[in-house]
Amino acid sequence: MSFNLAAILSETATASPEAPVSLAGGTVMTYRELDGQSGRFAAGLRETGLLPGQVVGLQLPNMPQFLTAYFGALKAGLVVLPLNPLLMAPELEYHLTDSSAAILIGFGGLAAEASRACQSTGVPLYLIGGQDPLPDGARSAEELFSTALFSTALFSTALFSTAAGGDVEPRDADDTAVLIYTSGTTGKPKGAELTHFQLYMNCTIAGGLFGARADDVVLAVLPFFHVFGLSSLINVFVRYGGCLSIVPRFVPAAILEALEKDRCTVVGGVPTMLHALAQQDITGRDLSALRVAVSGGASLPEDIMRTFEGKYGIPVLEGYGLSETAATCSFNRPDDRRVLSIGKPIWGVTMRVGDAADEPLPPGREHVGEILVRGHNVMKGYLGRPEATASALRGGWLHTGDLGYIDPDGFYFIVDRAKDLVIRGGFNVYPREIEEVLYAHPGIAEAAVIGKPDERLGEEVVAVVVRRDGGEVSAEDVIAYCRERLAAYKYPREVRFMTELPKGPSGKILKAALREEVARRPDM
Repeated sequence: MSFNLAAILSETATASPEAPVSLAGGTVMTYRELDGQSGRFAAGLRETGLLPGQVVGLQLPNMPQFLTAYFGALKAGLVVLPLNPLLMAPELEYHLTDSSAAILIGFGGLAAEASRACQSTGVPLYLIGGQDPLPDGARSAEELFSTALFSTALFSTALFSTAAGGDVEPRDADDTAVLIYTSGTTGKPKGAELTHFQLYMNCTIAGGLFGARADDVVLAVLPFFHVFGLSSLINVFVRYGGCLSIVPRFVPAAILEALEKDRCTVVGGVPTMLHALAQQDITGRDLSALRVAVSGGASLPEDIMRTFEGKYGIPVLEGYGLSETAATCSFNRPDDRRVLSIGKPIWGVTMRVGDAADEPLPPGREHVGEILVRGHNVMKGYLGRPEATASALRGGWLHTGDLGYIDPDGFYFIVDRAKDLVIRGGFNVYPREIEEVLYAHPGIAEAAVIGKPDERLGEEVVAVVVRRDGGEVSAEDVIAYCRERLAAYKYPREVRFMTELPKGPSGKILKAALREEVARRPDM
């Protein structure tokens, strides 16, 4: 079956060409414009010699150009690899190499690390905006814009005919469309392969359950490189003909301005965002267009939900998903929700709470087990990692690593994480990745990274280290060392020192004991 996810744009552009697809800094882009620009971008990518199935890295902040590059790459039959703009060069080198990326499209304003990584890996770097002259080896993304169709500058706001969307490369429905890197805490990040069909089904079904409408304007501050922002915002609202109010980063004052000015109807965010917005003074603001908020990425505390709902007068619907499930597994319906629950499975998706043998557990809070998932939303597998894929998908179920239970009415609840993943401000932070950096420090003998509760961010990253004999490394030294090697959201903000880390009989560091010790002795 031939199918390309880019159809969600082409079909909406045909039906409503003059409808707005994005609002950003007072600039409006219509579906006609996005369809035309992405079609020309697709043609330009083909002209460079890129072939269907090759990987295109997108390291862009939230901006309208992300939409053009994303849909352009899809139209060309390429695999999109969204990357955090804050990644440091060593991290970026790993992702580019592991994915066999053929090209990286970056943002000129954050080009230094990308330039270093591309020079090291030999991956061509094309930049949108930024300084003049460009960094050594970098080229302008203008060169990727085909002149065969139009001569207008890349990402301009000129109007184009719907036909300007260009040819869409036919792909098999099971071909990989997007590669999202994730790892839990087991080794280096792995690329979860999400197909055209999975992403289409997820945005169509989740959007329908949510009640997405063509007249919706959704606050789009969730990072587009994250599966939540990519699938649950971009894909959902383009599929249903809505509009994205694009905000580059989360600053409460800027968010309130966008909510009011753009007449946003939907707020999409993680609990830390809702918490920050709940603390803002909205006196005198006209936010009457708001109708609903969606929360995901981490468990939503009840007090945050109640405070937000009380201040803004709209319901908060919580959902659950993973990178490996194209975003959504379960969701609270507008007319069928339960506080603290992650809702019920979406159509076509089956969930179960499994015991140690993966056998289903009965309903009840006393029956906690691992959340297992199967359905159209589950990834093909991890790119180039058959053993990791077999382990994650054993028995035909995706093993999420999350512990929870189901109530008698079919609502699912998450109670803990089986993995040691730290979620800081909605971003996944993988302890082992940080630990590898710490172990390379000459003054550190042992290290472990854990999360501790944080009112503002949900969790904060804490490094617990053992100094080498005679070493005098300080907390400031450790933080500075990590800061040079890790993205800003990853490096530890706190460092605790111990003479020895607690270990089990096999020598494995006992992180549960570490968390208890950190909580018990805040001054250690």
